[in-house]
Amino acid sequence: MTRKTPTSSITLEESIGDFLLRRLREVGLAHVFGVAGDFNLELLEQMESADGPKWVGCCNELNAAYAADGYARTHGLSALITTYGVGELSALCGIAGAFAEHLPIIAITGAPPISEIARGGLVHHTAGDGNFQNMMECGRQFSVAQARISPQNAVVEIDRCLRACILQKQPVYLQLPSDLAHIKIETPQAPFLVTFSSDTEMLEDFVNTAVQRLAASRSVCILVDSDVARFQQAKKVTELASKLGACIAVMGTAKGVIDETDAHYIGIYAGAFSQPGIQAKIEAAECLIQLGVRFIDSTTGSFTEHIDPERCIQVNSWHGRVQNDDFQGICMVDVLDRLIAQVDPVPEETQPAKPAKIEVQSSSQLTQGWFWHRMASFVKPGDVIVAENGTSLSGVAGMPLPSEASVISQALWGAIGYSLPATFGSLMAVPERRHILFIGDGSFQLTAQELSSILRHGLKPIIFLLNNGGYTIERLILGENSSYNDVQPWKYSALADVFSSKDDHNSRRVNSISELETALAACETPQKCILIEVMLDRMDAPEALKKLGKAYARQDYGTTWMAQNENRLP
Repeated sequence: MTRKTPTSSITLEESIGDFLLRRLREVGLAHVFGVAGDFNLELLEQMESADGPKWVGCCNELNAAYAADGYARTHGLSALITTYGVGELSALCGIAGAFAEHLPIIAITGAPPISEIARGGLVHHTAGDGNFQNMMECGRQFSVAQARISPQNAVVEIDRCLRACILQKQPVYLQLPSDLAHIKIETPQAPFLVTFSSDTEMLEDFVNTAVQRLAASRSVCILVDSDVARFQQAKKVTELASKLGACIAVMGTAKGVIDETDAHYIGIYAGAFSQPGIQAKIEAAECLIQLGVRFIDSTTGSFTEHIDPERCIQVNSWHGRVQNDDFQGICMVDVLDRLIAQVDPVPEETQPAKPAKIEVQSSSQLTQGWFWHRMASFVKPGDVIVAENGTSLSGVAGMPLPSEASVISQALWGAIGYSLPATFGSLMAVPERRHILFIGDGSFQLTAQELSSILRHGLKPIIFLLNNGGYTIERLILGENSSYNDVQPWKYSALADVFSSKDDHNSRRVNSISELETALAACETPQKCILIEVMLDRMDAPEALKKLGKAYARQDYGTTWMAQNENRLP
């Protein structure tokens, strides 16, 4: 009798580059962002003839990293290819942002030939000192796994790094020397699979402890942060809230993660900067379930939260805590499944009521207050809303969202200019969803070139460019009339004509409510890329941002400085 060879042990002979590309296909990537450079050209040539993923070239490496970030938020995973030194360091700000905000990006850099690395050759795109560890060390600071690929380690290290990226939801860093991409090695035929289960006993202990804590509490609330989105657990959270009769609040970093039309959703918790009623409800709960929560200055009104950790059940990506007991080796996904199965349902009449919504008064002028009130009725179910830091993010944070709408922002890392290339990346992942970008004029100037990539690929976002004459978010902290907060005025509505000679865009500037309403009429189902430049007063901003500006000034420079420089503050 002959023994059949297990599928998992069947091997192929393929080049290192082809194996890497096959693994990217197997984890579901249809696109890879980046910029070509001589150390990655062989890999890109292999991509040209492969069945996927498709190469998406960007205007520069920083924009490519931001595009990969946006793609990862919508798709769940992304990849980036740059060249050594000049390319990867240009992208590093975007990779660091993804590291901070828990986004899985496979960052691949084409390195000099392995022979030059071995002898410490003085080659271009290096510091000319023979050091080939410095770039690896830079990448190591903002990734959860790293490897320099060789023929001997390619299979093991590529699979190890991909697994870490997918499970830990943070970037990984792969160096592929230029002369190795075409080298053939023996590779497994079996497709790449990632499986993980929590430690059974630890999970049991944690869930039992949590259920006892919940049963002994007369009031329960749930506080959500962005890891709920990274692990795609939003629907489970609302299911758990329904069984517990618990209200759900989100951190500013998780705006749009929970369906805001759900009966249990009450709004954003931001410490003392929360909307009326939300801070009191969250901080008074006898038991607060925290899901991946991180209290950072930009989402807590400069650390104005007052939450007793003794009252909390903390569920993080891969560990949990109840009072003083830590539980390692448990996954948020498994914890939510078990809690839903084991908690006793609460009668319907005890379900929480939403706080009253704040009504915004109508205006005869085009102001920030009126604009965001109007945008709340403009947004549709299923839209992807991208918000740049500053007035845009503050405005979106206070705007109620319809069902299935999602938000892309970078509230923690906070790199200005991020949102335009992130919109491009998200559009490449889901072009069928309507994308609405809100970005300020100062931020737009940092990454404006990526508008050309949007037009190049025939994408159709709606871009609201909020022109308030410079860095209003900084003016609200310090330097209301200082030159360092000014930017050169551009003819923003003319830029699409510069980046494309086709009839694939519609741009205009609006100065009044009537002009804006006329422009909005063309946006219901956009057939072209639409850019609407909205002219606003320089110091006009959402009220929440004005308060935050003062809080930042106090946090950054101190109370004594504030008192001494009161006449310099806005």
